[in-house]
Amino acid sequence: MFLSLLVYLCCGAVAGVLAGLLGVGGGIVIVPMLVAIFPGQGVPPEYVQQMALGTSLASIMITSISSARAHNARGAVHWDIFRNITPGILVGTFVGGLVATHMPTMFLKIFFICFLFVVSAQMLSNYRPPASRDMPGALGTAGVGGVIGLVSSFVGIGGGTLSVPFMSFCNVPLHHAVGTSAAIGFPIAVAGTLGYIIGGWGRPDLPALSLGFVNLWALLGLAVASYLTAPLGARLSHALPTAKLKRGFAVFLILVAVKMLWGIL
Repeated sequence: MFLSLLVYLCCGAVAGVLAGLLGVGGGIVIVPMLVAIFPGQGVPPEYVQQMALGTSLASIMITSISSARAHNARGAVHWDIFRNITPGILVGTFVGGLVATHMPTMFLKIFFICFLFVVSAQMLSNYRPPASRDMPGALGTAGVGGVIGLVSSFVGIGGGTLSVPFMSFCNVPLHHAVGTSAAIGFPIAVAGTLGYIIGGWGRPDLPALSLGFVNLWALLGLAVASYLTAPLGARLSHALPTAKLKRGFAVFLILVAVKMLWGIL
């Protein structure tokens, strides 16, 4: 058990740095790692993907707080955007998490793999929608938040891969978009975690220390490590050539996606 905690701590450390550094959401790394680890920890195969997604979202509650505080200290969080997008985020992520708990594991795995390929392609091409408009009003921003929350709940991330391009498209400077995305990750994580807890409540054969589809032992390791390392990632984002780092990370994501795809063929 303590060996598994060490593994979860390592996963959390990597996720925390990435959440602060790249604004892509540590869940992109956490979910594949948990999918690989959970079968050996007594999680039934039909629940592995849901447990990975729920636990990943729960850990992002801690990561997002730490990362958002670090970005806010640099004045990089737009709280007006946060207020407008949060209602849609809460509804979209909660509903998505609840629905995902009743979906076949295979569908969620394929959805996640496709998402990895899309994110990788965006990173390699460095494509960003032209900053050609301002942020929509409160209702429009909330509607976009609902879509971001829904997709985030299906892939167990804090939404940075969607919210950062959206805000960049709306003329928000990149570093501010990353910082605001870190804050947006908190309501995504809270609503999504609640959906996975309720949807997984009372399911048979879940391992000990499980709260619905959230594994508390894994959450402990992920949360402690990610909370400590997220500020480091935020500091590095202001000092390192993140464009080059993202291209290298994109290649890594492609390898992860190929490995996951090979495992289900």
